[in-house]
Amino acid sequence: MLVLTRKENESIMIGSDIELKVLDLKDNQVKLGIIAPRNVAVHRREVYLAIQAENAQAAASAPVEGISDLIPR
Repeated sequence: MLVLTRKENESIMIGSDIELKVLDLKDNQVKLGIIAPRNVAVHRREVYLAIQAENAQAAASAPVEGISDLIPR
């Protein structure tokens, strides 16, 4: 893990096209701004984990009846 110290209005770059900027510092909280291309998904960790669990559940569900009829032979 890379640990960096930043002050308000300072930022870091991830690659050449993702910028993570410290917008505000209050008490025990930091407000971050993320500038990234639209094709890069950005989620809070708890949302990301929920999406992954939902995808795993959908993949493990029973196969769709008659799907083999849709595949050309």
